[in-house]
Amino acid sequence: MSKPADIGGKRLISLSPNNWAQWLTQLPQVRVTQMLDSDLQWVSRENDILLKVASPETGDFLLLNELQLRYTSKLPRRMRAYSGLVEEKYELPVYPVLVNILPHVANPQIPNCYQSNFQGIRAYQDYKVINLWEVEAEIVFEQNLRSLLPFVPILKGGGEKTVVREALRELRADEDLNELEPLLSFFASFVLKLPVVQQIMRWDMAVLRESPWYQQILQEGIQEGRQEGRQEGELQLVLRLLNCRFGALDESLQQQIRRLSVEQLETLAEELLEFSTVQDLETWLEQN
Repeated sequence: MSKPADIGGKRLISLSPNNWAQWLTQLPQVRVTQMLDSDLQWVSRENDILLKVASPETGDFLLLNELQLRYTSKLPRRMRAYSGLVEEKYELPVYPVLVNILPHVANPQIPNCYQSNFQGIRAYQDYKVINLWEVEAEIVFEQNLRSLLPFVPILKGGGEKTVVREALRELRADEDLNELEPLLSFFASFVLKLPVVQQIMRWDMAVLRESPWYQQILQEGIQEGRQEGRQEGELQLVLRLLNCRFGALDESLQQQIRRLSVEQLETLAEELLEFSTVQDLETWLEQN
């Protein structure tokens, strides 16, 4: 059996950790000395990455990375809790950074601190916020930020086919980066038509389903229960892919898709890549 592709946050940052740390902190002499265990008793997720770093200016400190698909209102409290827990565990100062991958339409104002006041007792935690859609795509190539190559399509100025192709060339030129191509194609589908994405790169749903980014999309559904949330997330993904491929769908077709089970939606997400026309979709729905 082939080894599953690793396209999570830890894997991405490990590709060029020093460049990543220098970019986050804007300290040109900072170096990563160790990738630490980020699992804590109450806080553990695939996209929490904890680095022990050092620079001549600061000495040793912890670089806490939270890679989030989209900002949620729970994150300020989480950043405060995580910063305190890792500082206690490793007894080093903490530099926390929240990296948001996609914009949150409903809440574009993203705070860069946590604060509370209960009965005159105040709590406060600063953290740095980086929104990838505000980052210029060209810096990925200029600063050799290999960790950001899969995200190039959603960076500022990264949605052009020529820029996406450049990112693809860099991925394919390095054996260590080859398995990240499905992740690049996934984010390219947010800005390019799906047939265009399929023409220029590999789309692999099996790989994407194993990634934390895909799991976060599933969790964006209505969380009335685990199954309902998973179904809503899968539904939104399928509808977005179909919209990328065929444009706006007829309301009756959308209603048929909404009645599908999670298993049917997962199958449709894979098979719709082979559809040439909306009639292919209609035939599939009739048969399933």
